[in-house]
Amino acid sequence: MIRSILKSTVATALIWTLAGPLAAQDVAGPYLAARQASYTNAFETAARYYDVALRHDADNPELMEDATLAHLLLGDVPHALPIAQEMEAAGLRSQAAHMAVIADMAQRKDFAGLLNRDMANQGIGPLVDGLLVAWAHVGEGDMKAALDGFDAVSREQGLKGFALYHKAMALALQGDYAAAEEIFSGTDSGTMVRTRRGAMARAEVLSQMDRNADAVTSLQEAFGGALDPELERVITALEAGEKLPFTHVTSARDGLAEVFYSLAGALRSEAAADYTLLYGRLARYLRPGHVDALLLNAELLEELDQHDLAIAVYKEVPASDPAFHAAELGRAAALRKAGKPDAAIEVLEQLARQYPDLPVVYSTLGDVLRQQDEFAAAISAYDRALDLTTEGARAQWFLLYARAIAHERLDQWPEAEADFRHALALNPGQPQVLNYLGYSMVEQQVNLDEALEMIEQAVAASPDSGYIIDSLGWVLYRLGRYDEAVVHMERAAQLEPVDAVVNDHLGDTLWAVGRKREARFQWRRALSFVDPKETDGEADPDRMRRKIEIGLDKVLAEEGAPPLKMMADR
Repeated sequence: MIRSILKSTVATALIWTLAGPLAAQDVAGPYLAARQASYTNAFETAARYYDVALRHDADNPELMEDATLAHLLLGDVPHALPIAQEMEAAGLRSQAAHMAVIADMAQRKDFAGLLNRDMANQGIGPLVDGLLVAWAHVGEGDMKAALDGFDAVSREQGLKGFALYHKAMALALQGDYAAAEEIFSGTDSGTMVRTRRGAMARAEVLSQMDRNADAVTSLQEAFGGALDPELERVITALEAGEKLPFTHVTSARDGLAEVFYSLAGALRSEAAADYTLLYGRLARYLRPGHVDALLLNAELLEELDQHDLAIAVYKEVPASDPAFHAAELGRAAALRKAGKPDAAIEVLEQLARQYPDLPVVYSTLGDVLRQQDEFAAAISAYDRALDLTTEGARAQWFLLYARAIAHERLDQWPEAEADFRHALALNPGQPQVLNYLGYSMVEQQVNLDEALEMIEQAVAASPDSGYIIDSLGWVLYRLGRYDEAVVHMERAAQLEPVDAVVNDHLGDTLWAVGRKREARFQWRRALSFVDPKETDGEADPDRMRRKIEIGLDKVLAEEGAPPLKMMADR
């Protein structure tokens, strides 16, 4: 696919160059560059080249549509708007153009204009349009029409939850907290009011009704023991008797922003990330302080491999916001994916100083340090995370497992084994732990029968994991059961065809059963897959070259290891 071949703005520049001398006079060059940028989700580059192309062909509907879309994906409604207005003036129907125009009207609080708009021909979609019109009535001060509008949407199949959520928000905005709570507590209110945002809004409504104890109970029922700093801050305030203000919708424009945000949340698991991002961007445009929309947009940008854009969005969350820790955790993850692990570690270390009692900060720091092969520092981070984690908590087994890996990589086997076994005690049958512990025992040449049993359990739990099946083949190889080992190793290589270690192991087992030409072929394959930046892993390119040159038997003799036939005889 072109998408997998050209993945950067360098590619778009190359296309521009290849367009030749016509590029300065013709639309082809910038159009091709913009299209390529769109394929790779490089929204900034796409918007820039579409703008250039439009200067050469200003009335081209396809270019206008694509340019509008690119600017909206950047959250740049002011640049999308003139193009969108020209499209509507020309009688063109475009969802992107209608989005831009409607967002501008909402931002300017032109509620009358929204109500007079021909939504049948210039709307976004039935659900969005119905909710937008209802909120426009709120903006005009006509609550009866607004409530009728929400009720009309609720009668549409599958839309009741959305409509009731927004109706509750509108009622709370008007100070009718009792009516809002009746919706929140109702059995037919749908899943929208049971989202995190819905649960937080309900807590504010209950607090306004002087029902702080009920608000605390509702949050505890919604989130159980999984309390983050934001939730803890809210519960602390409620228990102290503070009356929480209703902040989730403070104006009709906020309500319009909430329409786009709630749609983005609903689309998250149903639609492509770039389409979902359109709604999230408009929510953020209409309500700049909508932190939930910021976090959603940043996550979507990460999914689209636009890590630098995601980092910039995460940085927009102010340090004073209760969700700041979540934004910084997201920013650290985006920095790591962008190939900036040192910057990610710096963000997490600073976050640890700001939130010294938050285990997720230390566990995340430990993960990044471990991925950078800084195992001793990772162990210290995991130690702190475990100190802050309640015994038996859901996260404890993974922290022990991760710390065990770091100990194992430092050749601290007793500590590693203790952590692996503790993790298994907390989460019996967990295939990753079974596999890693079993494989490690194979490499340590201890408890091979127990290791085989563990890995067989892991394979039963994850039958399509190439790495776990490789472990099964490898323990059988270590036990001298070469014919059985080959079957599993070949299956592992099918599942993980470009993994250096898996192919190296297959080569060894093939050699052990006398298939020496195939073994050398597999070692050459394994050698081609070795990551030159991986210097302390299992994939040893020098050993592979030596095996290709003189064979596995002589390599084992050079290393002072037992020959294969002795392994088989044990």
